[in-house]
Amino acid sequence: MHTHAPLIIDVAGVELTDTDRQRLAHPLVGGLILFGRNWRNREQLTALCAQVKAVRQELLIAVDHEGGRVQRFRTDGFTHLPPMAAFGQLWLSAPTRGEGEGGPAMRATNAATAAGYVLGAELRACGVDLSFTPVLDLDYGESSVIGDRSFGRDPRMVAVLAQALMHGLRTSGMGNCGKHFPGHGFVKADSHLVIPVDRRSLKAILADDAAPYGWLSASLDAVMPAHVIYPKVDSRPAGFSARWLQEVLRHHLGFTGAIFSDDLSMEAARHIDGRGVSFTEAALAALGAGGDMVLLCNQSVVDGGAPIDEAIESLSKALVQGDWAPNPASEERRQALLPQGQAMDWDSLMVSARYMHALSMLP
Repeated sequence: MHTHAPLIIDVAGVELTDTDRQRLAHPLVGGLILFGRNWRNREQLTALCAQVKAVRQELLIAVDHEGGRVQRFRTDGFTHLPPMAAFGQLWLSAPTRGEGEGGPAMRATNAATAAGYVLGAELRACGVDLSFTPVLDLDYGESSVIGDRSFGRDPRMVAVLAQALMHGLRTSGMGNCGKHFPGHGFVKADSHLVIPVDRRSLKAILADDAAPYGWLSASLDAVMPAHVIYPKVDSRPAGFSARWLQEVLRHHLGFTGAIFSDDLSMEAARHIDGRGVSFTEAALAALGAGGDMVLLCNQSVVDGGAPIDEAIESLSKALVQGDWAPNPASEERRQALLPQGQAMDWDSLMVSARYMHALSMLP
C-alpha cells in the first residue's frame, strides 16, 4: 500500500461502472470530484456516494459547490445559494433603523455562517465530503471568471466573511478549501482558456490579494493555488512553484493544511516554463513544488477515461523509477479533510431548528 494517494479523478455517469471501481481502488487515487453530469436527483447522488465509499471508505468525495453560478446540484430540494458577492453587499449596506454602525457587517457575517452550514449540511446529507470553497479572490471588477464569486474588494472583509462561512461548514462537519492562492481576481484572463499573467510585485500581492491566507492560516484546512504566472516572483504558475507553495504559503504565511492543484486539464496548467506538458508532467510538477493532491477533471469522458488510466500508470512508473516519492504527511492532510461526526440524513435536516433558522438568514 502506498503512503500517499494524490490523484483526484472523476467519473462519467450517475453510477459507478466496473472500470470506475477499478480506478478508484488504485492506491494512488485519493478521491473523486463530482460534476453536474453526475447528478440526477438526491437519491441517485446518495447512492453514487455510497458506491464510492464501498470501494474504499477513506476516498474523499469533493465538488465545486460555492453558491451563485458555481453550484453543481440545484434541484430536488438543494437550496439555491446566493453568490458570495451578496454577503459583501450586505456588509456594505446602510444600517437599518436603530442599528449601530457595524450592524450590517455583523448581519453579513452571521448570514455567511448560515450559508456555510446550509451548504455543508445539504452536501453531507447526500454523502459528499468536501466542497472547494470559499473563494478568497478579491473582486477588482475585471475578472470574468471570478466576478460575483468573490466576497468583495477589501481583503479584510473577504477574510472575515470567509471565516464565517468556514465556521458554518465546520458546524456541519465539513472542512474547507480557500482558493485561488495567491489571488486570481486581478487578472482579466480566464485560466481555463489561457495563461493569465499578473505582473505585480510579491510585496503588492502579499499586502492585498494574499493577505486573507495569512489571516486565516489557523482556519484553512486546504488551499488551491491559481494557474496564474506572477513573473516578478516565479516564471511558473503558482500551483507549480515551490517558491509560492513552500516559501510563501507554508513558511511565510504559516499554512499547515492540504494543497490541491487546480484542474490539470485547464489550458493554463498544460504549459510550464514555456513548453507544453502532459497530465503526468503537470502532476509531477505540482507534487514536486509542494502540492499534496492533483485534480484531473473531466477526463473520464475522453476516450473512455484513457487520460486517467495513463496518469495512474505514469505516476506508478515515476514511483518505481524514483522520479516521485510519496509523502506520508500529504496523505495525513488528505485524510484530515474527511468529515467529522455523523451526517444528518436529509429528512431530519429539513426539520431541524438550526437548518431552518440558517435558511431564513440567507440574503
